[in-house]
Amino acid sequence: MIKSEINNNTAIITLNRPEKRNALHPFLVEQLKNKLVEFEKDDAIKSLIITGEGNTFCAGADLEYLQNISKNSSIENFEDSKSLAEMFLMIYEFSKPTIAAVNGAAIAGGCGLASVCDFVVSHPEKSKFGYSEVKIGFIPAIVSIFLIKKVGEGLAKQLLLEGEIISGKRAYEIGFVNYLAENVLVESINLSEKINRNSVESLRLTKQMINNISNLSVKEAVNHCINLNVISRSTEDFRNGIKSFLDKDK
Repeated sequence: MIKSEINNNTAIITLNRPEKRNALHPFLVEQLKNKLVEFEKDDAIKSLIITGEGNTFCAGADLEYLQNISKNSSIENFEDSKSLAEMFLMIYEFSKPTIAAVNGAAIAGGCGLASVCDFVVSHPEKSKFGYSEVKIGFIPAIVSIFLIKKVGEGLAKQLLLEGEIISGKRAYEIGFVNYLAENVLVESINLSEKINRNSVESLRLTKQMINNISNLSVKEAVNHCINLNVISRSTEDFRNGIKSFLDKDK
């Protein structure tokens, strides 16, 4: 249900259920989580791209899956929701930069999957985004957390309560999408290669800093960042970077 490859120092995960519009499924979720663990441990990998096979990124949950969860017990639905939440968190907390190459529709859970990535690259018109849960009596519970972090409460209410589908261009205008491109995978690979030139340790610490300080008061965030500063100044990457900078200056 997923394919993966490594392009130079960038890992690419492709959701591979084109006949189901790459919809989320418990087995696909487990495969994705296992691959994330594998790529997290691989020091040769500096960034990660997630995309979809065919002309769809991810259409959320498929009809069969929705029918099953409507019949599940509360315990079964808790375990299923927990597994899905773990996948989103694993991507959100992935120590290396992540890019969603949105090659088509990213709907409901698929839109949530894009939102947990650090960067979103989409086509202006062919890419579509939306949280359609309210139209079928469901709620976008888990994915709402990451949407609010990405675009703020006001725009999140608009997207979640209206349930409308918007274009990549509109998603770019509201700050959900970072880059527009005719070929999203090529653009994502170019972006990853640019990112990969940066210090691996600095990228890791910066991601950790951003994730942590958003939940702290200003005073707590300042104290937290003081400690991160101390850590970053003791890394080999920092020493080499300073030496290179000074040598170039001379």
